[in-house]
Amino acid sequence: MGYGEKRANYYRGRYWIAPGVLRTVVDANGATVRFTTKREAAKAANDHEAKVRDGAWRDPNAGKETFGEYVNRWYEAQDLAASTMQNYKRHIEEHLLPEFEDKAIADIQPTDIGAWEKKERALYAASSVKTWRGTLHLILADAVDEGLRDSNPATKRRGRGKRAGRSRNRGPEKVVTDALGMLLIAERASLLSGRDDEFVAVILKGYTGMRWGEVVGLETEFVRPSEVRVEWQLYELDSGELHRCPPKDDSYRSVDTPDWLSGLIASHIARTKPKPCECHGLTYVFRGLKESNAAARQPGPKLVDVARRAGVSTGTVSNVLNRPDTVPELTRFKVETAVAELGYVRSGSSGQSAPHWRRTGFATWLFQPAATGWYPKKAPQEAHPVPVLAHPWPGAPARGRNASGRAEACWLPIAKGLTPHGLRHSHKTVMEELGTRPKLMDERLGHEDGSVQARYTHVTPTMRRRLMDGLTDQWEAALAARAALSPCSPIAALDALLRARR
Repeated sequence: MGYGEKRANYYRGRYWIAPGVLRTVVDANGATVRFTTKREAAKAANDHEAKVRDGAWRDPNAGKETFGEYVNRWYEAQDLAASTMQNYKRHIEEHLLPEFEDKAIADIQPTDIGAWEKKERALYAASSVKTWRGTLHLILADAVDEGLRDSNPATKRRGRGKRAGRSRNRGPEKVVTDALGMLLIAERASLLSGRDDEFVAVILKGYTGMRWGEVVGLETEFVRPSEVRVEWQLYELDSGELHRCPPKDDSYRSVDTPDWLSGLIASHIARTKPKPCECHGLTYVFRGLKESNAAARQPGPKLVDVARRAGVSTGTVSNVLNRPDTVPELTRFKVETAVAELGYVRSGSSGQSAPHWRRTGFATWLFQPAATGWYPKKAPQEAHPVPVLAHPWPGAPARGRNASGRAEACWLPIAKGLTPHGLRHSHKTVMEELGTRPKLMDERLGHEDGSVQARYTHVTPTMRRRLMDGLTDQWEAALAARAALSPCSPIAALDALLRARR
């Protein structure tokens, strides 16, 4: 039982939270509550002790721990996939710590979070800010479970804010393309790289809906005569490491491939004779591009080396170099120390060959120019059309000094705004057009429908055959349309297909 204890000119309430452990009744600010009578003090102490027995009591001093201190031990306690951990680390370091690091957990209020969110929305996309707020909500929810707070201030109350309908936060419609567009983009991507890998990979992705990491991580042993088995993916971490891990949501699956696609992949493997990579010791269907000679002449530490030395993400290093005011002082000091110790220079490069594609490099310098006909902006050069020589069709990209001056033409856009992930949307759209059953579409894309209807629906050989026939018809029509534009191609894999038609 709690009791009242006489002090100089007042009484204080004392109660037990564990055998031999006493606490004093305090107010919201942590100051001892002074009672005028012993009875009042004992009553308040008994109320607190009742909360202890019911499990509803919270140590008023616990919430004094700062957000920075708490989030460090919170992050270390997580045991999740490497990709998830790097995302949490990026969200925390780049967006949460700069605002909340020195605030006590108990002092963070909904108004503080609202002001932070408003400031972030002025600089970043609403979808990104929503993701960062979700991470903050998760952290503070665990703080509530540990008794550091009574409630989660990051919880959004329903019906608050502007009533503009669900479309308010809806992003632009995903751009898709048809079979001919996919074929032309694949050909251009290979022209930009100077090899066949990009052509085969874009066609594979467009006709199977595989995720980017699943295509990059496709091992030769999982390519079968009539299917591709998705067992692994290569996920690119902020450190630059390509982490071999199970496919997203453990979506292991066999993706049926038409005969012509199986033949295209088999021919590619036979022609390139892939060897085990140095990083994983495994044989992958596709390999990365070598760095340019200009980069090879500039050896030195890379951004990822600085990140590893400082123990932060590459995004944090970039922020220190470009926007130091957004990074906490301690983190900034660690990065600056790593930069000095390594002698990092922004234009430095390892000069080594890349065993695998990099997501950003592939999308920015191969896929985007192939789809839009434009190279993106890269300081000091503005965005500009891809300069090409008119022969052979569809035009060979002009290289070297004064490429634009020597160019005879430039590529027209095929699908502005299309991304590699857009090919996954394109495949789903094509399957819809062909009348494919939802169960089979989910199977190919690695999705899962937990509804009762889906549980009682099954994929039959007839469904698979109908889809393979439909995809083959679209491929043949695309090839015919391409042959009408020009009977030959500078890409060997495509030229062989066109020659077979002739």
